[in-house]
Amino acid sequence: MTEAKSINDKITDLNTKVKWFYSDDFSLEHASKNYKEAVALAKEIETDLDNLKNEIKIIDKDFTK
Repeated sequence: MTEAKSINDKITDLNTKVKWFYSDDFSLEHASKNYKEAVALAKEIETDLDNLKNEIKIIDKDFTK
């Protein structure tokens, strides 16, 4: 079983995908696939950050009682 990637790892992967669009390796044939992968990764990151925010709120709430 593989370990889930951290938010930082996902952000690094997203940055790599975005940089590809500006690189010499860019090709129209692969642009759609890479764009869809980047969007999916960005949504994962957003979900992870929302979950982390909720956890922080819960922890903060426990400490402020």
